[in-house]
Amino acid sequence: MYPPELTEPIRKDLVSAGVPELRTARDVENFLSQKKGTSLLIINSICGCAAGAARPAVKEALQKGPKPDRVATVFAGVDTEATAKARAAFPDVPPSSPSMYLFKDGELVFVLPRHMIEARTPKEIAADLTGSFGKYCGSAKPIKAKK
Repeated sequence: MYPPELTEPIRKDLVSAGVPELRTARDVENFLSQKKGTSLLIINSICGCAAGAARPAVKEALQKGPKPDRVATVFAGVDTEATAKARAAFPDVPPSSPSMYLFKDGELVFVLPRHMIEARTPKEIAADLTGSFGKYCGSAKPIKAKK
């Protein structure tokens, strides 16, 4: 387990951009039980590619064009119960973190695993996300950052 003084800024990075955290298995269950519409689930990580690419890409992708109806994140290596529950929703996908999963009407329609995040820029990753949003999501409302 990582110390809270190390993980708190990492948590705040996505939360301050308007992405709620799922800290327990129950939180994940409640999020995934909302089948209608689109949901983006982000598995956050303490690693460098999460800080330098994944989180900036998510924040950029949520600022323009169509958006998922719901967005949330779990923190791998910290909120282990929540992360395990999230990964159980896509058992045929090898676990990786950071990673992102887009659901439409409860069905997994897009996966962005770690190997497609590493060594790529936030802009490249954001383009993958916005492309999937354009294909599967109908809302054009930006996610509002918390003040």
